[in-house]
Amino acid sequence: MKREITFKGQLYHLVGRSIEIDTSAPNFRVYTQSLEEKRLSDYKDKIKIITTFLSLDTSVCQTQVKEFNIGATKLSKDIVVLCISKDLPFAQKRFCAAENIEDVHVLSDYKYTSFGINYGVLIKKMNLLSRAVFIIDKSDIVRYIQQVDENAHLPNYSDVYDHLEHVINSPVKHISSTFPGTCKPCEEGVPPLNKAEVSSLLKQMKGWDLINGKKITKDFKFKDFIEAKYFIDLIAVIAEEQNHHPRILFDYNKLNITLWTHAAEGLTDNDFILAKAIDQLVS
Repeated sequence: MKREITFKGQLYHLVGRSIEIDTSAPNFRVYTQSLEEKRLSDYKDKIKIITTFLSLDTSVCQTQVKEFNIGATKLSKDIVVLCISKDLPFAQKRFCAAENIEDVHVLSDYKYTSFGINYGVLIKKMNLLSRAVFIIDKSDIVRYIQQVDENAHLPNYSDVYDHLEHVINSPVKHISSTFPGTCKPCEEGVPPLNKAEVSSLLKQMKGWDLINGKKITKDFKFKDFIEAKYFIDLIAVIAEEQNHHPRILFDYNKLNITLWTHAAEGLTDNDFILAKAIDQLVS
């Protein structure tokens, strides 16, 4: 994914995980206009068109939501359209009522910036979501990504619906991966990975070192204290959602991150899942 966009000609940097087509879609937490939490799993067995935008206070973003609302009326019931921004749910509710937006789900990322971080569309300097469109199939595989280069412009709707046709014709895609998916709850007595399993997963990681066969660790260095603290904040959102938490040592602009699973007294898939997500933040 691209890490930069422009807005009215000015360059802005995007932060968050760098995701790719034909990979498992990350989970996320957003909120409805009635403050109900929604996650990717709430739209299971649906084809998801997810579009993000800066703010409903701009005419371009208003047009974007209206256009997808019109397009949604022509779609089958097994396709859902989610429109996500960091506008407060109350503002979204007023807009939807005023404009009769009834065929898409307008959702807010105001609380945790979860979608922005997990999908790499957070504009760092603005703390808003950039303009983008994702298509996620019924098996929760990312099938399409459109990042709008100039965020004062609208998405290419024709390209979205052309790719949607391909997904409709093949709504479930099985991918072969040697890497585990999302973290799973651990209980006391869960067995750790064996040496061969640890070795296989560690080969897929860059810069992570093995400690006594039971932990993995990696050092990160940033420009200054604020940048290092900001990176911790990004990790915290993902770690809390995965319910798996690293040990972080913080020294001015340097971080040391160590992962292991206490319940297993060693390494499990969860450690490598979170390590990969952390790496995606800086890729």
